Amino acid sequence: MTNPSPTPTPGAIPHARLSIDRRVQLLGHRGCTIWLTGLPASGKSTIALLIEEMQLAKKIPALILDGDTLRHGLNAGLGFDAQGRAEAVRRAGESALILAESGAIAIVSMVSPYRSDRDAVRSRHAKLGVAFIEVFVDAPLAVVESRDPKGLYKKARAGEIPAFTGVTDPYEPPTHPEVHVRTHESNAQECATKICAVLTA
Repeated sequence: MTNPSPTPTPGAIPHARLSIDRRVQLLGHRGCTIWLTGLPASGKSTIALLIEEMQLAKKIPALILDGDTLRHGLNAGLGFDAQGRAEAVRRAGESALILAESGAIAIVSMVSPYRSDRDAVRSRHAKLGVAFIEVFVDAPLAVVESRDPKGLYKKARAGEIPAFTGVTDPYEPPTHPEVHVRTHESNAQECATKICAVLTA
């Protein structure tokens, strides 16, 4: 007679999965989250694509979680007020954490304007022993407004977008980012190379 399976404890989290350390042994590398934050049009998405390509060229799995793209799926229906933004960042952070735990490089490209929201994601990573690399993609407001590829700053100035970071809503830059790149001083490739260098340091 076989023993019946034990009844799971309500609320318990199953542990039928490999540990992060064992995955590192098998894969030969450790996953992490690279979190690109900065004003709209600062260059986050362009740099994210370059980082992804550089990692994949090394046969290291990498995937971008782009804030705009997530708004069409995972973060659909969330507002742009502080509460909506906080939840959007939380969801992106949890998704990145799953990818990073698997051994992939999760590359999050997201304005994520509030420091406390980003710090909460950092804390979640630290709790589970997963590296979190915050990157401040920096460019002056005048520079990003001059780029304005989607015309969003123009619409915000005209009052067509009620809550827009950098115009009507605040942006809180990181105080101690792991990497600080200035896209008005360096091109996207140089910025991506600087960020990737941290992964091998």
